[in-house]
Amino acid sequence: MRHALYDELVPFYRLLDATEDHEDEVAQFVAVLDGALGPSESRRSLLELGAGAGNNAFYARERFDCTLVDLSEPMLSLSRALNPACEHVVGDLRTVRLGRTFDAVLVHDAICYMLTEEDLAAAARTAFAHLRAGGAALFVPDCVRESFFEHTDDHAADAVDGTRGLRMIEWMWDPDPSDTTYTVDYAFLLKDASGVRAVHDRHIEGLFSVETWRRILSDAGFRVEIVGRSLGDLGDATPYTDSMFLAVK
Repeated sequence: MRHALYDELVPFYRLLDATEDHEDEVAQFVAVLDGALGPSESRRSLLELGAGAGNNAFYARERFDCTLVDLSEPMLSLSRALNPACEHVVGDLRTVRLGRTFDAVLVHDAICYMLTEEDLAAAARTAFAHLRAGGAALFVPDCVRESFFEHTDDHAADAVDGTRGLRMIEWMWDPDPSDTTYTVDYAFLLKDASGVRAVHDRHIEGLFSVETWRRILSDAGFRVEIVGRSLGDLGDATPYTDSMFLAVK
């Protein structure tokens, strides 16, 4: 499925997803990977599958030499500007093969576009194929079946130079709880020199139970550990955590 957010709306992307909002989250990812890999006197290598605009790599590159793969060339163009020293590769995280291995693999929210168990297994095999023996992969879905709940969010931002503005409502809902997907609808109002326009962008995303995640990663050859991740507070100030999957080869 084509997504406007990763194509013609890329000029507005930084207004929706600011790099600085990722610093604390990436610190959690790096800590988990460092703990799994153990001490090292040299810099390590990291492959990020579904790297998008490069927000994770901007912070992870302090500890890792990063290679970034994404299916969207427009998104990778944002990342190249942010992370010029990183290697960038256009590729599908289910099928890409770079012919070399890394110390670590990170698969953040791009894993949500795996809609079936077969897709998820293909992504797991890609991560396994790119890890050295003893390497660690970290899979970070937006949510698992056990933690999913319908909700809405909103966001507003304007460019510092006044050339662009964005207003957004996100609605995350599940039309059929018996299948392995849910729906995220984005309604955008976008302002630039031509005026204001409205865009509706629908994303179908995958939703799997913790046990399904554990089984698929184990079948790929990994030793699997479930790690909690902090997502801050919900609107009622309740601390919220969800699951990450640490997979060691």
